[in-house]
Amino acid sequence: MPSDKSARVSERKSLRNKPIVASTRTLIKKAESLIEQGDIETSVEATRDALHHLDKAATKGVIHKNNAARRKSRLVSKLNKLQSP
Repeated sequence: MPSDKSARVSERKSLRNKPIVASTRTLIKKAESLIEQGDIETSVEATRDALHHLDKAATKGVIHKNNAARRKSRLVSKLNKLQSP
């Protein structure tokens, strides 16, 4: 079992990080759904927002930088498939 202090610290960090992770996931799902619908202009904007939030989460240490890079790569790859004829 963790000590009392580490449990408190872990709970504080969890409460601070949860909204950042949730909003980032929401933006990624929104961008992916727009890409699937085939709407290029709005999907580019949604992807840009998602990438910005992923960078911000990685900078703050909410997610690992490689995790953010992997998610960004996958999202941009899907967008590029949509844009190529």
